[in-house]
Amino acid sequence: MKGRTWLILVAVVIILAAAGVGARIYRNANSLPAVTVDPIRTRDLDAIVSASGKIQPKRQVNVSAQTMGRVTRLAVQEGQRVKAGQFLLEIDPKALAGQLDRGEASVAAARSSLQQAATAVDQARATLDLAQQTLRRQQELSKDGLTTREALERAQNDVIVREAELKTRQQEVQTREQQIKQEQAALSTTRYNLSQVIINSPMDGIVTRRNIEEGENVVLGTMNNAGTVLLTVADMSAIQAEIEVDETDIPNVAIGQAAVVTIDAVPDRMFKGRVTDIGNSPIQAAASPANTGQRQATNFKVVVTIDDQVPDVRPGFTCTAEITTASRKNAIAVPIQALTVREMLFDEHGTLVHEPPPPVQRRFFGAAPAAPPPPPADPAPGQTRKETEGVFVFRDPKVVFAPVKTGIAGERYFEVLSGLKAGDQVVTGPFDSVRQIADGSAVKQNLPR
Repeated sequence: MKGRTWLILVAVVIILAAAGVGARIYRNANSLPAVTVDPIRTRDLDAIVSASGKIQPKRQVNVSAQTMGRVTRLAVQEGQRVKAGQFLLEIDPKALAGQLDRGEASVAAARSSLQQAATAVDQARATLDLAQQTLRRQQELSKDGLTTREALERAQNDVIVREAELKTRQQEVQTREQQIKQEQAALSTTRYNLSQVIINSPMDGIVTRRNIEEGENVVLGTMNNAGTVLLTVADMSAIQAEIEVDETDIPNVAIGQAAVVTIDAVPDRMFKGRVTDIGNSPIQAAASPANTGQRQATNFKVVVTIDDQVPDVRPGFTCTAEITTASRKNAIAVPIQALTVREMLFDEHGTLVHEPPPPVQRRFFGAAPAAPPPPPADPAPGQTRKETEGVFVFRDPKVVFAPVKTGIAGERYFEVLSGLKAGDQVVTGPFDSVRQIADGSAVKQNLPR
């Protein structure tokens, strides 16, 4: 019996030891990070800049008044189509008609004054001729000694006075002529203002806004106060998307680039367009108390002219434009999630030095957590460490870090200019595994289900 008992105890010990070894092997196998691997292929890539904004007509005119007054006739409604020259509204012309009558009377009075001044010139000239004749007679008599010196000097002074009087009358004529010009200019201004009381449409289009009602008064603008915008007429046959593009994307946007515009009010449709204008100055954001002291995003206005016809479009519709800033055909592309950054070691020639990976952190049953791996050793003379962008290439059962140089960025892929070739298998996930693996780490591949 004792021999049999010992055999049972030995068998139990052997079974427990085998279970411990198996558990250790199982734990070690499962401590390797599991990664998803995808082969590199060539793809067609488009770099897209996306921004939102508003739909606006390419051409619109804000109709304002040139004269003050009350609106006596209003012939259009908001949303109505109008033709160039079509009557829109009329401002009360009575005050200007009175000014016109006064202006015409002022011109007539100025012309009458001119005629009076011209008559006075003729009279002054005749008086001067008479004084000159008297002076000549006195000079002839003085030669013969038949007149006094006093009479001769009186005749001379009389000529001087009559000459001065003639110049004064001639100056009055010039003054009256300038007065007539002034009155005629005022009359022309009044006639022009009177012609502006009737406002016609400046172009074919749609009345997209009407800010005035019949019977309301029109206010003219001043230096510090904008005038009344009565109507807005917009040509909706050519529309454009005015979007706000972030400053980081502006260097990639250029005139003529193709774009696709989606309008919230017109779902399930996309409209083709092209970039026609790029702002040189940033859009001034309105200051608010909540944002005081905070850094504001800097955006630039970009205009995308839409080539397609948009049904039932209205100014102010919210839209989103996707501008294609660059395109690549058959480019070597890597998924965006595969790209990572590591601090790598390079020699004096700039060649990557592959260091041994850090030890795998394992934890057995009942064991305390392992200490963190020691920091990397200082580089040897001539070697440097620097943060490098790259991907992990799967070479079963390990991964190797490959520095890459990227080009344009598509929606899901980066263009690879150097560092990879078609057919290379790169680690694309999961995120936790990509974060913890290092150059030369052993991994296990997630097989597709």
